[in-house]
Amino acid sequence: MSLSQLTIANVRCIEQATLDIPPGLALICGPNGSGKTSILEAAFMLGRGRSFRTRNSERLIRYGQDHLRVIGRTCREDGVPETIGFEVTRTATTARIGGRSAESLAELSRAFAVQVIDPGVHRLVEEGGYRRRRWLDWSVFHVEPQFIDTWLRYTRALKQRNAALRSGADPQLWEPELARLGESISHSREELVGRLQPYWREELAALAGVPVELGYQRGWTQEHTLAEALESSRARDRARAVTHSGPHRADITLRLHGRAAREALSRGQQKLVAVAMTVAQLRLLKELTQIHPTLLLDDPAAELDGEYLQRFIAQVMRLRCQLVVTSLHPESRLFGAPEREFRVVQGRVQPV
Repeated sequence: MSLSQLTIANVRCIEQATLDIPPGLALICGPNGSGKTSILEAAFMLGRGRSFRTRNSERLIRYGQDHLRVIGRTCREDGVPETIGFEVTRTATTARIGGRSAESLAELSRAFAVQVIDPGVHRLVEEGGYRRRRWLDWSVFHVEPQFIDTWLRYTRALKQRNAALRSGADPQLWEPELARLGESISHSREELVGRLQPYWREELAALAGVPVELGYQRGWTQEHTLAEALESSRARDRARAVTHSGPHRADITLRLHGRAAREALSRGQQKLVAVAMTVAQLRLLKELTQIHPTLLLDDPAAELDGEYLQRFIAQVMRLRCQLVVTSLHPESRLFGAPEREFRVVQGRVQPV
C-alpha cells in the first residue's frame, strides 16, 4: 500500500494543501518553520490516528480554526484505491476508511502502513515503555490482523477492572477475561520479537555497531500466569486503584553488557539503535506480510553525518518502499533523484 494523494486543511501553519505523492521518492524542501514536518505529521495521522510529535491532536489545529482535516488516497496491495479521512475538532476525533466510519482509530493501521524516522527517534530508546509498546504493537497489528480486536477487548476489560478498583467494587469479575486476553497479547508480542531477532542483529551491526540485546518483558513475572499475578496483586491494586500486572505494563528491553541501553549509550548511539529498530521492523513486515509501507524521513541529514549517514541511506534504500523526505536543501539527492518535489514556504506548498 502507498499514498497517492494527501490533502491537508488547518494542520499547524498549513491552511490548505494538496500533494500528489509518487510511489517512490517525494522530496519536501523549505526553510525551518515553513511547515515541512507538518506535512509528515498529516500523513502519519492517516495511518496512526495521531501525530508523532504530540499525543494531543488538538494542538495540531491551526491557530484560530476549530478543526483540522486530512484526506489521503491510497493504493492497496491488490491495486484497489481507497480513501482515508481524518478529522480533529475541539471535542472529537473521527476517521473514515473507504466511505465508512472507523470503529476505532486502530483500524487506520490496517488501511495505511506508515512509519517515521524523525529527530526525536532516540526517544524510542531513552524514554519509558509506552513508546516501545506502541512500536511493537504496530508490527503485531500487521502480522496478526485479529490482534487489534484482542487489544481493544483487553483495554475495555482493563478499564472496567480499574473502575471497579476505584469504586470499591469487586475487581474479580473482570479478571478471567483480562487474563485470557492478556496472555494472548503477550504470546503474539513474544513471537514477533523472536521473529525480529535476525533482522535486528543485521541492522544493528550495519548502523550502530554496538551489541545491544533486544528482548521482551511481558508485564508480570515469568513464574506466574497472568491470572495468578492479578490475584496476588489484588490488595495492592485496590490500595492504588490501578491494575499493576498485564501487557499494558510490558516493555521492550534494550541492554548493552547487562546495562539499560539508555544509560550506556550516547545520544547519537541511541538514535542509531532506534533507527535500527525501525528499519528491522519494516524489513520483517515486508517479509511476513508483503506490505510495502510508507516511510517518512524528517531531515535525516540534520541528524546523521559522514559514514553513519551513508550507512543509513544504504539500509533505507534496501527497503524499496515509498519514501517521503524533508530537507532544508532543494538540491538534496541523498536517496536519488525525487520523482516529485515540493517547496514549502510559510505554510504554502507548491510542486516544483
